[in-house]
Amino acid sequence: MSATAPWDATSLATRYDEVRAHTERLAAPLSPEDQTVQSMPDVSPTKWHRAHVTWFFETFVLSPHEPGFAPFQDRYWFLFNSYYESLGPRYSRPDRGLVTRPGAHDVGLYRGNVDDRMRDLVASLDDGTVDKLAPTVELGFHHEQQHQELLLMDIKHVLSRNPLEPVYGGTRPARTEPDDLGWVDVEGGLVEVGHEGEGFAFDNELPRHRQWLEPYRLADRLVTNGEWLRFMADGGYARHELWLSDGWATVQREGWRAPLYWSEHDGVWLEHTLHGTWPVNPGLPVGHVSFYEAEAYATWAGKRLPSEGEWEHAVVEDGQGDAARSGGNLADLEHFHPSAAPAAGGEHRLRQVYGDCWEWTSSAYHPYPGFRAADGAIGEYNGKFMSNQMVLRGGCALTPPAHARLTYRNFFPHRARWALTGVRLADGGTPREVGGPAGRG
Repeated sequence: MSATAPWDATSLATRYDEVRAHTERLAAPLSPEDQTVQSMPDVSPTKWHRAHVTWFFETFVLSPHEPGFAPFQDRYWFLFNSYYESLGPRYSRPDRGLVTRPGAHDVGLYRGNVDDRMRDLVASLDDGTVDKLAPTVELGFHHEQQHQELLLMDIKHVLSRNPLEPVYGGTRPARTEPDDLGWVDVEGGLVEVGHEGEGFAFDNELPRHRQWLEPYRLADRLVTNGEWLRFMADGGYARHELWLSDGWATVQREGWRAPLYWSEHDGVWLEHTLHGTWPVNPGLPVGHVSFYEAEAYATWAGKRLPSEGEWEHAVVEDGQGDAARSGGNLADLEHFHPSAAPAAGGEHRLRQVYGDCWEWTSSAYHPYPGFRAADGAIGEYNGKFMSNQMVLRGGCALTPPAHARLTYRNFFPHRARWALTGVRLADGGTPREVGGPAGRG
């Protein structure tokens, strides 16, 4: 992993407290019962997220560095290990919702104990030891931010299964209509992609390397609900010729006919959100669609999905390489839902680069040339998943703002829909009209 530099004991402890407190703020609106439910195998209970990120600090920081270390509770080592084979057996992921004990309150006690010990450890370190320990602690910060995002995605699915349609939080935007879809031309050529310089990065964002890109263009905003409704009305979920073979098999097996969280009542499409269930808003970005759906929509529209190299290079060329300066609809705004694109004609040509929805790319999640996983259990963090996944870029409305960045390579299986994922189209030249939105050049 690539870390920011340098940390001292005070700044490390301050940041630790900030990250840990935010997780508890996200969990605060939820009852102990809410925090226990697992609504499908891909979802983890809220209390499991709170415990697992605590286990991470106990395992990777306290265990090797705390004098006289002893685990808070022997069986927690087994319960809250996610996928680290080298650290021993783990409790089955699909069965996490069956664990009623420890309860949400007990998980809070676990968090408090580890937090106290982490503060004591950091305060006791000299500058040289802080320098050695800081990269692992910082990885823990970003790991916890990943789970903050997952906590929101997962509780959204949990609450969607409740017929009372409970509200978590966020705001409902006014009804909007899509504006014209624009296109941004990019020259391509021999470009460099991947992380470089200062600032944190996961190992899968390294090393920086060269790629050749033919001239291309990107849509200036995300695909909207209104455009997706046109796709549906044109038989999008019923036309096999639009789908990859495995995608079509998935549509048939799962009975998909709309994005996840959409339901039709008396001819009106409604969408479940963290702030309630409402009529589908045409001007907002479509979310919770799988890679298969994104690919089928692009085929219907006569376009394609961008590669991750195209996405990254276009964002840099548009002057938005710094996510912190570019901003966007991220979790700090507490909308917890995609927002309509800002009006075209602003400072940047590409809109909605960071936030709103993670954007599917056409790139398989494989290692960059020269990638090398870290030694030990930390090396299992990313590298072992480089198969049967697709890369997404940009962040979403549930992503902590300090966690979004240009080179971040998120990844999910082709069929995944519970994550907040959307679509930006790409084209190799002049847009073709094949039955979808024509757009403006």
